[in-house]
Amino acid sequence: MFFQHRESCNDYYTAVPAIVEDYMKKINEITGRQYGLFDYYGAKDADRVIIAMGSVTEAIREAIDYLVAAGEKVGLVAVHLYRPFSAKHFLAAVPSSAKRIAVLDRTKEPGANGEPLYLDVKDCFYGVEDAPVIVGGRYGLGSKDTTPAQILSVYENLALPMPKNQFTIGIEDDVTFSSLPQKEEIAMGGASIYQAKFYGLGADGTVGANKNSVKIIGDNTNKYCQAYFSYDSKKSGGFTCSHLRFGDEPIRSTYLVTTPNFVACHVQAYLNMYDVTRGLQKGGTFLLNTVWEGEQLAKNLPAKVKKYFAENDIKVYYIDATKIAQEIGLGNRTNTILQSAFFRITEVIPVDLAVEQMKKFIVKSYGKKGEDVVNKNYQAVDRGGEYKALEVDPAWASLAVENAHDDNAPAFINNVVRPINAQNGDLLPVSAFKGREDGTWDAGTSAYEKRGVAAFVPMWKSENCIQCNKCAYVCPHAAIRPFVMNESEAAASPFKAEDKLKAIGKGFEGMSFVQVVDVLDCMGCGNCADVCPGKKGEKALEMVPLMDHVEDQKLWDYAIKNVTSKQSLVDVKLNVKNSQFATPMFEFSGACSGCGETPYVKLISQLFGDRQMVANATGCSSIYSASVPSTPYTTNAKGHGPAWANSLFEDFCEFGLGMTIADEKMRARVTGFVEEAIADASVAPEVKALYSEWLESKNDGEKSRELSDKILAAIEHSDNAADKKVKSLGQYLVKRSQWIIGGDGASYDIGFGGLDHVIASGKNVNILVIDTEVYSNTGGQASKATPIGAIAKFAAAGKRIRKKDLGLIASTYGYVYVAQVAMGADNAQCLKAIREAEAYDGPSVIIAYAPCINHGLKVGMGKSQAEEAKAVACGYWHLWRYNPMLEAEGKNPFTLDSKEPNWEGFNDFLKGEVRYASVLKQYPDEAEELFAAAKDNAMWRYNNYRRLARQQWGVDPEA
Repeated sequence: MFFQHRESCNDYYTAVPAIVEDYMKKINEITGRQYGLFDYYGAKDADRVIIAMGSVTEAIREAIDYLVAAGEKVGLVAVHLYRPFSAKHFLAAVPSSAKRIAVLDRTKEPGANGEPLYLDVKDCFYGVEDAPVIVGGRYGLGSKDTTPAQILSVYENLALPMPKNQFTIGIEDDVTFSSLPQKEEIAMGGASIYQAKFYGLGADGTVGANKNSVKIIGDNTNKYCQAYFSYDSKKSGGFTCSHLRFGDEPIRSTYLVTTPNFVACHVQAYLNMYDVTRGLQKGGTFLLNTVWEGEQLAKNLPAKVKKYFAENDIKVYYIDATKIAQEIGLGNRTNTILQSAFFRITEVIPVDLAVEQMKKFIVKSYGKKGEDVVNKNYQAVDRGGEYKALEVDPAWASLAVENAHDDNAPAFINNVVRPINAQNGDLLPVSAFKGREDGTWDAGTSAYEKRGVAAFVPMWKSENCIQCNKCAYVCPHAAIRPFVMNESEAAASPFKAEDKLKAIGKGFEGMSFVQVVDVLDCMGCGNCADVCPGKKGEKALEMVPLMDHVEDQKLWDYAIKNVTSKQSLVDVKLNVKNSQFATPMFEFSGACSGCGETPYVKLISQLFGDRQMVANATGCSSIYSASVPSTPYTTNAKGHGPAWANSLFEDFCEFGLGMTIADEKMRARVTGFVEEAIADASVAPEVKALYSEWLESKNDGEKSRELSDKILAAIEHSDNAADKKVKSLGQYLVKRSQWIIGGDGASYDIGFGGLDHVIASGKNVNILVIDTEVYSNTGGQASKATPIGAIAKFAAAGKRIRKKDLGLIASTYGYVYVAQVAMGADNAQCLKAIREAEAYDGPSVIIAYAPCINHGLKVGMGKSQAEEAKAVACGYWHLWRYNPMLEAEGKNPFTLDSKEPNWEGFNDFLKGEVRYASVLKQYPDEAEELFAAAKDNAMWRYNNYRRLARQQWGVDPEA
């Protein structure tokens, strides 16, 4: 009966077009706009017509205006009701003069004879006498912009004697040659349209300032305004570009600004990283935030940029907004200064009005943060006039543009990764992905970014260094590392003699120690300098301007390329110092400057990365771990490194369990092959001995790695059938270290059911819960990990329910290893917990406290490690471990590692973070009550942990 019932609905579908048309007429009466099921735009006698739907129709209209003004006969039929598709209404909209039709679809149907809209249009003309030639094309996949220049190519294609069918626009297909020629972008939209682009750094306030700028112009003039904002995936420290348009006529452009009148580059390093002048119109204006002045600036500008300035008569201004912000006390927030400079230079509205309105928006934006912040931003507005003009030398027009620096990087890096990093991914041809059709991506590509976006970087003062390696331990980006050099490495190195310290530690006899900073990958947070104990009160690290120490990069380059790892000489799991001699296999991620999450991820990669598998939950950790083209997971000198894959919030633990089960099955197979080989008389005795040793130690991670290398070397050239079977599954000889990584949103909320199922399975998996107490990656929403009193989205007045104790819930199984850690509070406890969790033959859960930019640390993210220490010291966060192995020994499995908190500092800790301080400012009467509740809850937890730690384990309470 199903078939009959489905057909009974036909009349309802048939009636839909007339019903929709009727309601469209009513809406048209109300709004004054005219929308039909299909609308025609263009020349009345158009012979070339495009059929399309959605936002691309606005770009097509711009192209039509341009072509019709030049006397061409072109038009557009915009589809507003796609299903049910009314052939009657469609044919009525197409002008009878149409001889050629191009149908544009924003989709690809592999294997089909065409895309959906194209096939519908062809069907409408089936059997029609003198039907037009109809071709189809694809556009805009993956949110790729479609511009009027691309539409011009479509109309040119229709003018050909035999128009290309199943074409693409906006890309270069040099494999199957489907693409139409790409044309130079043309400024459209009308003579009054002013276009501006602002290149900024994530979290520097550029985007927020430009949103305010558009509101100021829109609210105080009769101009039409538009703003688009494009970002990379890095929340803080990443690339941002603001696209603004305003003019006296309606703006129809549905694509990013390609032909700006004004460009502002807020990050000096971008001059060498991106084509910041691309499309800047002749006679346009360029503003640069830079530490250079006058002749020094002219000297340091790239030849390509100077040539563009001279050839296109560009007016150039510069300002040291970074220095001004530091003087005012705004840190890296240069946005207000540069916003003020923009209004003063362009005079798009009267300067006095702009200043007045900027100060109004400052109160609106920062009023909740206090009078001091407002006054600092007032100063920023006033000092935005401290820009200067740079004289453009006409001789620059004849400069030769330097070729890209050849550093012997792999072809994939030069041909794919670097163009994407330079914001030129749209320009890559299809052939760039030849051989990578399955999406395979190389590991370790982040090492080639070298963004140089930090304003300040650490400088090592060797005379004050005690070689504790704490700086490297806490670095969120693995951008500072200790290197131990043997005599030949030290002799050939560029390090000063006084900086080559005598290496301290057994196994390092006769070697030199240096602490090296990767200044171009450093994000400048300053946590390293903050935690440095130094010698006799003098720190061994000092934050200094990057531009004064760019040459220090040669020290890093030498150490990375020429100094071998000495981690085999020490036990890297023994202590914090030793752990940092291990090569980080998670480096230069896209995490925020000062991120509290990545130091944990990096440490785990140092301890177990050469045999690690990672199942990652969508969230911050997926963004900074694998945003094309950046892959921070990398390999060591032997080519070993973590295997990483991402899944969703809700099933990341099951995903990791699946990895474990699959590995178990494959290891069972290779075990069977090894047993067969041992029983095979033709296998060499020395190989049999290795096989036997492996069978005894196959579940020992480090031993299995060592024996795997020996076995594979021994059978590499063996012709023995049994050896070949072992070799075919050789990668499974190593016991994997399975890690499942996710944030608190995934672990406490959406994915908790899966987490519970996985630990209940009893399988040997390690779950790292990176606890920021808020949905960090999706906008700062409250989670079950959010404590009482904290402001977050969906808890705008402060959360009223206590935080879920995920750790204790997991510990109730009795066979799950659980630890709660905070690296900045106790380096050693954190290391110990991670080491114990991985060694435990069963499920483990580590809950790691991670300060986040969503917390709004008043002291800045350069103190994120110190914030962890404060959190533990005042009782906000507690350190403990639950180890079932202790119960097997008749001991209490619960260990409370936190000292007795100083509860008097609890409220001061809360007030040091905006997520709590905002409650105090907005709801002062309720704040004290909420803070008291938060403190009571923390004390309740602590007392509960104390009771657990004092239990007389193994003693019958009734005895």
